[in-house]
Amino acid sequence: MDIFERELAGEVIDPQTDPEFDKFLAVQRQSYELTHKLNTLPYLGDEIKPVLKKLFAEYDESTMLIPPFYTDFGKNTRIGKGCMIQQGCVFFDRGGITIGDNVQIAPKVNLVTLNHDLSAGGNRKATYCKPIVIEDNVWIGIDATILPGVTLGRNCVVAAGSVVTKDVPANMIAAGNPAKIVKQIK
Repeated sequence: MDIFERELAGEVIDPQTDPEFDKFLAVQRQSYELTHKLNTLPYLGDEIKPVLKKLFAEYDESTMLIPPFYTDFGKNTRIGKGCMIQQGCVFFDRGGITIGDNVQIAPKVNLVTLNHDLSAGGNRKATYCKPIVIEDNVWIGIDATILPGVTLGRNCVVAAGSVVTKDVPANMIAAGNPAKIVKQIK
């Protein structure tokens, strides 16, 4: 497996010792160049669509993304149809982000698929990843953070400012830090 496959599989990657880390840096550099270009274009024009198609693994043109937008990789994000991604969002997608159809993502939402070694005396520079899955018709409120390994079930709502550390089942509203289920959607 190459570094990209190993990272998607959740292997710990140490930037100081991994012999393939330069390959990762080359892709990351390209994503930074693409996000810089994206963030300088008019957001309502068709000029951003080719940039988004280059940046993401999958992007449907019926989805609207309003810059500024930031990502650390881009190539592991798949975005469905009819989504709205507001300004100021950050996607750390090295572990994979899958966004279903008709998902609404408010401004300043963070989707973070990577973490660092949490053990005492651990190597804080090394990272490992877990994917984020956002199913169809989800609404994520302003300034919410979704952490590694979380699945947001179909039709669920994440309240503004929430930090989601665990899966949210379909048709539920989650709120708080850490987020907890507060209501069922009927």
